[in-house]
Amino acid sequence: MSWPRVLVALLAALLATCSACGATVEQRGDAAGGAGYPVTVTNCGTDITFDAAPSRVVSNDIGITEILFALGLTDRMAGYVLSDGHAAGVASSPWREDFDRVPRLAERINKEIVQGANADLVFAGWNYGFTETSGVTPDSLATLGIDSYLLSETCRPGEGTARGVMPPLQALYTDLRNLGRIFGVPERAEALIADYRATVSRAERAVPADRRPPRVFLFDCCPDQPLTSGRYAAAHEIITRAGGKNIFGDLDDSWTRVNWEAVVHRDPEVIVINDYGTPSAQRKIEFLRSYPPMADVAAVRNDRFFVMHYAELVESPRNPAAIASFAEYLGDHSY
Repeated sequence: MSWPRVLVALLAALLATCSACGATVEQRGDAAGGAGYPVTVTNCGTDITFDAAPSRVVSNDIGITEILFALGLTDRMAGYVLSDGHAAGVASSPWREDFDRVPRLAERINKEIVQGANADLVFAGWNYGFTETSGVTPDSLATLGIDSYLLSETCRPGEGTARGVMPPLQALYTDLRNLGRIFGVPERAEALIADYRATVSRAERAVPADRRPPRVFLFDCCPDQPLTSGRYAAAHEIITRAGGKNIFGDLDDSWTRVNWEAVVHRDPEVIVINDYGTPSAQRKIEFLRSYPPMADVAAVRNDRFFVMHYAELVESPRNPAAIASFAEYLGDHSY
């Protein structure tokens, strides 16, 4: 190598070293790596490192997909997976145009769909696409050279199927912040978090300090054994931040099954209906009205049913607005 070339190489190395000597370098999403990379974030207790921003993301479920849209990452997506029932929420989505721009790949995720999309990252969660029974897990994708990011609402605290390691809104903010760093858009993530915090704060301030929190039951399904929200599902904070009391907020789980005897015993004064198409919200309300054990429950006697879209009740950018709308509903009634 000639001396001029050596000097050029030394100068380039010196400049690269000094870029970290006191200067603040903005992280930018660059599919080829670049400034700000590698990036390491902690996801469900595990450190994961990205040498560059992912450029072909496959997301599973509506709330997860809307997190990416809210961060302005539509052009980084290879497609999304969404069941027919949950797809009903697209019509009311603030990101409906983004859903139109990105391909819907399938109703259920599998490894063939992910590989066919040439994905470099799958954003899903336990029971939100990742299950041992289906064979689609972060470990199985890693063997294919595909990275994963787990929805924080679905983190597992240990052995078993229970999910949840942090308050639901903290899970949302954690994912926004982590993904903001992974994709090189941290300022966008922080702006969203600030806006969402302000929305929640306004809703909380509107709740009368002297009002007893009404007892609230979240009814997702099912006639035999109801599926509802423990304290780690987003629905829990939607209820509590709006001024209500989740009757199953003592359960250390996210979405979980209970029994009708427990529902009747805790006597909810308001029932939130999770609406995702089939059966319809109206059919669920009709069932509760006609189910004999629920006849004397306060919410049924007083016809206090509040319908919310599935996309509002799972971890998603719709959570803060859902808190505000439910707070308004609770404020319009006495208990």
